[in-house]
Amino acid sequence: MIFSIDDMIAFLPSLLQGAMLTIAVSLLSFALALVLGLAIGIARISQVPPLRVVTACYIQFIRGTPLLLQLFFIYYVLPYAGIVLTPFVSGAMGLTLNYAAYMAEVFRSGIQAIPKGQWEAGASVGMSRRLLMRRIILPQAIRIIVPSLGNFFVSIFKDSALVSVITMRDLMFSGQLLASATYKHFEIFAMVAVIYFLISYPTAKFVEWIEARIDITKRPVVIGMRG
Repeated sequence: MIFSIDDMIAFLPSLLQGAMLTIAVSLLSFALALVLGLAIGIARISQVPPLRVVTACYIQFIRGTPLLLQLFFIYYVLPYAGIVLTPFVSGAMGLTLNYAAYMAEVFRSGIQAIPKGQWEAGASVGMSRRLLMRRIILPQAIRIIVPSLGNFFVSIFKDSALVSVITMRDLMFSGQLLASATYKHFEIFAMVAVIYFLISYPTAKFVEWIEARIDITKRPVVIGMRG
């Protein structure tokens, strides 16, 4: 018999504790990446050239280097500059900075997908660029990019396993510690896989529900002046 009920009961509390930390760092990172990605995405289409250049360089650098390397840099290299962060903060920061770069491009493409006539119509009724962005452009852009953001929401739970390399006691690291102590690698990592699935699958279904509620196929609202 491969699995023992007694072993599963003994391993479960430690793995669930790690799973709670995985969920916490994933949700925090996604929320922060969403805000940062939106800011960077808007900056990418800014009318200020230096701002566009800086954000473009940031995106290219983050997308051109592995997330694992970024985590190593934050946790192991920054202390040499006097910046010492806990594993949780380092993991959240690494995931946030990484996903923000990808989300920024998604926000940028969503905003640029809105017809120019929308911008012109808003300007014609006296809307400032900021007001137009907030009331007209962003609501339509978000409807377009919901599927992509949903994929990021699911992916971040799986990529959070990489924070185990900086000794954060998440689900993966908890499984590694148990496996090293008991040598029951198959049993433990099978349980880890099941827990990850139980986290990711409801998340994917929730994203599908959000997509259905928003109705991404709905035609954008066109603004303009009455004739």
